[in-house]
Amino acid sequence: MASCPALLVAAPASGQGKTTVVAALARLHARQGRRVTVFKCGPDFIDPQIHALASGRPCQNLDFGMCSETDAAWRLARAAQESDLILIEGVMGLFDGKPSAADIAMHFGIPVMALIDAGSMAQTFGAVAHGLASYRPELPFAGVLANRVASVRHADFLRSSLPDGMDWFGALPKQADSLPERHLGLLQASEISDLTQRLDQLADALAATATVNLPAPIDFPDIAPPVTPPLLAGQRIGIAHDAAYGFIYPANLETLRALGADPVFFSPLADEPLPACDAVWLPGGYPEVHADILCRRFALWEQLRNHVARGKPMLAECGGMMSLFEEIVGVDGRTHAFAGLLPGRAVMQPRLSALGTQFVTLPEGNLAGHTFHFSRSSTTLDPLCHAQTPDGRSGEPVWRQQRLTASYLHLYFPSNPLAIARLLGNE
Repeated sequence: MASCPALLVAAPASGQGKTTVVAALARLHARQGRRVTVFKCGPDFIDPQIHALASGRPCQNLDFGMCSETDAAWRLARAAQESDLILIEGVMGLFDGKPSAADIAMHFGIPVMALIDAGSMAQTFGAVAHGLASYRPELPFAGVLANRVASVRHADFLRSSLPDGMDWFGALPKQADSLPERHLGLLQASEISDLTQRLDQLADALAATATVNLPAPIDFPDIAPPVTPPLLAGQRIGIAHDAAYGFIYPANLETLRALGADPVFFSPLADEPLPACDAVWLPGGYPEVHADILCRRFALWEQLRNHVARGKPMLAECGGMMSLFEEIVGVDGRTHAFAGLLPGRAVMQPRLSALGTQFVTLPEGNLAGHTFHFSRSSTTLDPLCHAQTPDGRSGEPVWRQQRLTASYLHLYFPSNPLAIARLLGNE
């Protein structure tokens, strides 16, 4: 049994500033020499990149749908043994989704700090806080922190509106230092040139205006990680990794290493060639944002064609898959020629095209994953299969040519390491 202070930061809705506050908390405590491990509820790629920079440690995902309760439990147990503080960023509103951030907090007994955007309210703040605290009485509710507060007097109004006995974590002022966004959420950490400076400023503001003492320790039962046989021992996996291909779960890299594989990273944006490798993984990202550069990577596309022609495995997910089509059409209507390994095109849409957890049965085994994209793709290929949503509806198609497997799905490798070994391993 390991004990560690832990706090889940949630909010009434998206857009309240959860990522900013969690990153500021992580940065503040990490600067004080504490080992801070941050988790993100839900299958998010972008917020964890920011938390990893803020804390100096990888940020893992917690999600009972895609990741499973067992996966979440052993990762939290490991973090409790290795950390001085565990911070968890909720997803959407506190009670939104199945499972919700509240479900995760109650399952593990983790206290919840509610972050409320108070920019346009006064005493109503107390009513919102009361509702969050009492909606499910079994929720371990720790207190509230007000965000985007106009003045000290405003903060006093907010605090005085709280029900008797509810803890006040403090107030953060309005500031123009919010983190920049694009269509899939915040910019990736590598794209914000002054992110470290921003995080330090946020941590300073938090230290000056909020209660930043460590929460009380809670107990996490000892749970051993799963045993993964080294089925990919000695195999090199070439992984595209840059601002165009940055959607990589840290747990996926852990799984590859546990399987014995040697991940070798390369940057298509930097015009780096495909490294000598046994398999290739093209993760998701923003190829459409960098289309003017990527459409000129003729040598890389030829290397990938040769890789597939030699019967070697390749996994292309979402943006990685889009890059393998003949064309990508941006939201501005401009068409860019891409790799041409797959017939067809991907066309960016003004609105979200798909979102949510899905499960897929491949010849190699069953895998969980997540889809989140603004594009629609058309191809003459017949799908190998379709994923399914949790309620049994048909989900994303999966295409296959030789050992190339392509889909909008972002697979969660720990959901079935043996299937990943078959998917990326030598036949």
